[in-house]
Amino acid sequence: IKRAASMVTDSSSTFLSQATSALIDALTDYSKAVHRRITLQRRFLASLGKLTSAEEDFFCQHTFMISLSLQSTWINAINLSKMAAETAYISGAEQASVTIRTNIQLAQSQVEEARKLSADADKKLAETKVEEIQRMAEYTAFLGDSEEHEVHEAYLRED
Repeated sequence: IKRAASMVTDSSSTFLSQATSALIDALTDYSKAVHRRITLQRRFLASLGKLTSAEEDFFCQHTFMISLSLQSTWINAINLSKMAAETAYISGAEQASVTIRTNIQLAQSQVEEARKLSADADKKLAETKVEEIQRMAEYTAFLGDSEEHEVHEAYLRED
């Protein structure tokens, strides 16, 4: 029974490791996509343009959806690993139980770090959106003032 429990914890550990790696990669890709979007959005803002909804979706939607899917897989791997650790402990395979619990803690800390990077990217994106709104409002006001001034001159010329 101890040998079987050890094999289960080894398998669970492998699954957890792969799920963690995939989730971290997805969160990292999401963060990179958000940063690319911010860079492009700032370039557009420099010329007083803005990204379309389709362009925004292109940069973020796909990688975000993948990371959500992988988060679900990762949670399942964590739960499976916890059950394997408990089974190993009950069956007397204490070392296998300790090993898988250590792997769980390591995986959780790695994913937490990747989530922080993703949250930081989201925060920077929100700041960029605020900047975009301000710039577009200024630009619209500028255009409105120019058009209003031209209308008044045209009106005066007609009199």
